Amino acid sequence: MTQLAISFTDVVEAHRRISGVAHHTPVLTSATADAQTGARLFFKCENLQRMGAFKFRGGYNAIAQLSPEQRAAGVAAFSSGNHAQAIALSARLFGTRAVIVMPKDAPAAKIAATRGYGGEVVLYDRYTEDRQEISQRLAREQGLTLIPPFDHPHVMAGQGTAAKELFEQAGPLDVLLVPLGGGGLLSGSAVAARAMHPGCKIIGVEPEAGNDGQQSLRAGRIVEIRTPDTIADGAQTQHLGHYTFPVLQQLVDDIVTVSDAQLVEAMRFFAGRMKLVVEPTGCLGAAAAFAGKAPIAGKRVGIILSGGNVDMARYAALLGQVPAQD
Repeated sequence: MTQLAISFTDVVEAHRRISGVAHHTPVLTSATADAQTGARLFFKCENLQRMGAFKFRGGYNAIAQLSPEQRAAGVAAFSSGNHAQAIALSARLFGTRAVIVMPKDAPAAKIAATRGYGGEVVLYDRYTEDRQEISQRLAREQGLTLIPPFDHPHVMAGQGTAAKELFEQAGPLDVLLVPLGGGGLLSGSAVAARAMHPGCKIIGVEPEAGNDGQQSLRAGRIVEIRTPDTIADGAQTQHLGHYTFPVLQQLVDDIVTVSDAQLVEAMRFFAGRMKLVVEPTGCLGAAAAFAGKAPIAGKRVGIILSGGNVDMARYAALLGQVPAQD
């Protein structure tokens, strides 16, 4: 087996590092969801995490390990929204400057929140410009340390603490459903799952329009795609990371996809039945369970609800759509 970028020890250390700073988010259940799927579902509510998403775990863990000199100089990041907020808030907690490159069409609420946490936002066009190139240039010119949204061992280890907590709260699980964009959450979760419950089946979930991870796993190499057109803005990545892909390749059992319509149905379920605001990307795992995209009947299933940061006008519009007919 190839040496991976992170080990379970890294996840445990990250958990110790963020303890008392990150929220220990609840795991909720729903008799209605169980009846609908024929499984016992455990929802890890990272939509209730600080800044509204699991990204705080990895962002804080990464900044916590910078040298005093690096913190004094500041950090840079690029993100569609949740990593942006995570880095901005974590930087503020450490008294560090944060320059964040965000797409100009990112949800207004995410841009406003990033600025509200003290982040200096630089906007770009996600369809014509390269966010990583812009961020690297800014970091080089201003002496900043670049913390990418997923392809970084400290970020990956931090994200894995969400799954570690889920297993500690729910007990043994047969299946773990995790949203997949660039692979930070899924890679960290896979490392935690394999160490804590080796028999658990680990499944990543992507939007149909952005199934680069699924293609990559099947091709045995990183497949790059155009920016996908999907309401799951947190999963509009074009490719997996060089650190994340080997972890997924070795530890993840499968990657499935769901449609935007199925994401809306999941959002509607959480709002109506569980009184939870979950953003489209955060619904990926749940949508896969509800749509029967993975064999879960009769099993104990962990599902990470990765975030709840969604523009309220957009949220209302999506929930107001007429449900698709069978």
